[in-house]
Amino acid sequence: MNSSTPTGVYANGNDNKKFKGDRPPCSPSRVLHLRKIPCDVTEAEVISLGLPFGKVTNLLMLKGKSQAFLEMASEEAAVTMVNYYTPVTPHLRSQPVYIQYSNHRELKTDNLPNQARAQAALQAVSALQSGNLALHGAPSNEATILPGQSPVLRIIIENLFYPVTLEVLHQIFSKFGTVLKIITFTKNNQFQALLQYADPVNAHYAKMALDGQNIYNACCTLRIDFSKLTSLNVKYNNDKSRDFTRLDLPSGDGQPSLEPPMAAAFGAPGIISSPYAGAAGFAPAIGFPQATGLSVPAVPGALGPLALTSSAITGRMAIPGASGIPGNSVLLVTNLNPDLITPHGLFILFGVYGDVHRVKIMFNKKENALVQMADANQAQLAMNHLSGQRLYGKVLRATLSKHQTVQLPREGQEDQGLTKDFSNSPLHRFKKPGSKNFQNIFPPSATLHLSNIPPSVTMDDLKNLFTEAGCSVKAFKFFQKDRKMALIQLGSVEEAIQALIELHNHDLGENHHLRVSFSKSTI
Repeated sequence: MNSSTPTGVYANGNDNKKFKGDRPPCSPSRVLHLRKIPCDVTEAEVISLGLPFGKVTNLLMLKGKSQAFLEMASEEAAVTMVNYYTPVTPHLRSQPVYIQYSNHRELKTDNLPNQARAQAALQAVSALQSGNLALHGAPSNEATILPGQSPVLRIIIENLFYPVTLEVLHQIFSKFGTVLKIITFTKNNQFQALLQYADPVNAHYAKMALDGQNIYNACCTLRIDFSKLTSLNVKYNNDKSRDFTRLDLPSGDGQPSLEPPMAAAFGAPGIISSPYAGAAGFAPAIGFPQATGLSVPAVPGALGPLALTSSAITGRMAIPGASGIPGNSVLLVTNLNPDLITPHGLFILFGVYGDVHRVKIMFNKKENALVQMADANQAQLAMNHLSGQRLYGKVLRATLSKHQTVQLPREGQEDQGLTKDFSNSPLHRFKKPGSKNFQNIFPPSATLHLSNIPPSVTMDDLKNLFTEAGCSVKAFKFFQKDRKMALIQLGSVEEAIQALIELHNHDLGENHHLRVSFSKSTI
């Protein structure tokens, strides 16, 4: 090893300066540069970001600059890690952290001062990884990992008035660290889950913050204990179990997509939708009081009703190539009005809740259609919000299809334009990771949010536009701060759904196309 000063790793800090503009991304390296790390973060917490992806071989903390360098055993592990965290910003101590490849190919830190703690943490972690849970090899002052404490939590959900999906659990628990695996099951008539973190420290924080909290107002109470298991063995990636470090696992044969009682809760109109008819059968506001001592970051969507579901798809699920995540992304939509429905209409409506890739209206039974979403979470979201809504005089029903994809017609096959591929449409709302649109997903409502209105378009112009589309306009107001946006209240939810289908992307002139969404506000 080179014993002279390290090759500019810590001396020049130029990784920081170069970042002033968006510098071109470096070529892949097994050394990763982390920025904006909290000043009180421990070595073990930084290492835990890399653990799910492979062995961490070195670490350099530059606390004064809020930066760190993490060296992985292989470039492949580093690439997997960067790909995972690109659409999903990781958090340490509830603060976002930014990861990119470093210019350095390896870390030479053998003679640096203050490296003892990093080496101790690395040793502790490798002892843990080799199954030595009592940490005999670790120095006794390494207090970050609590001896004998498992990184696996056992979670029981009491008062299960609303279905709690694996995605919802993943989203809540990811606030406290990298979630590696989740297994859900029903035992003694209780919905339970086992959840494994990269590091016991994360499990400890999550238990402190979340034990006894309600996921939704006054129901779905979390009861959390440490599991006796120290590692979970996940065989299948599906609605019940998932290993987030291995997207290659099969989905298993004949796995029902939801527990029968859960499926009943989703599908049967009476159970959920009656008390909250407006919320299309999903739950009320989330009751996450700020946990003492640990600020739980607000769930994106700012604790409004459905904030959880709206962002369950922004959580860690936006993994590159997400279409490969098991769980079906194709919906079967039935009871449509065959005279008025078009592939484009379904594309616009379902596109409110996710990016629609393909639509097929059945050639022989035009009241039925298949809608393929970008991933299983978006399909679930669209189904929760749209099933049971009225469209063109009929109550639409949406369920998960047994088809995994929508087939395009072969050359020369008669199709009458009933199958359309929208995967490259410019109208997708959720293309950009972390897009603001994720935070503005609301159930269908009679009040629509309009945006992208050019200055020349008046209130009367917009009212007339909606009246000509067959709507009765009950109220209208421009946003005070921003005249590009307005709210319009129509006669019914059904009218609003139809207006959204017909007028979203309507050309208002001056190169402005109207954007239409459902609003949570009323006028």
